[in-house]
Amino acid sequence: MIRLFILYVFVLALSVGTVKAQYSTGSDDLNRNLIKIDAEASVNFGAFKSDLIGSYDITNGEIDYLSVKLGMSAGDIYMTVRIAKITSVDIEKVVDVYQVHRRKGWGVMAKELGIKPGSPEFHALKGSKNKKAKGSTKSNNPKGKKG
Repeated sequence: MIRLFILYVFVLALSVGTVKAQYSTGSDDLNRNLIKIDAEASVNFGAFKSDLIGSYDITNGEIDYLSVKLGMSAGDIYMTVRIAKITSVDIEKVVDVYQVHRRKGWGVMAKELGIKPGSPEFHALKGSKNKKAKGSTKSNNPKGKKG
């Protein structure tokens, strides 16, 4: 049990150190929460997938495609499905924007998809993520929009 805890702490520390610069959402809290999602998913990706499947209209195969074929981190996958839900656009559209603008960060990608800093949609994105990081990965809206 102690070894598992040590492994978890090590993975969490490693994830925070290597992923931190990856997220640029326009919100320090959201950036930190995405890092936490990455750390938790690195320990139990199956639970992460189950939570997304139960919370959004996404399949196991779609998550595998985003993770394996596109190399998206858990935080990026979460942002993809969450932004698709908030903006009512297809997941494929969010993925297209991700592939073009991923180096610029989620703040730029959110703007490209119609979410402006300070807007109700941006606050919804931040608020939902804050709830997730505290332990629950269920969103307030159980079904998302997919293509």
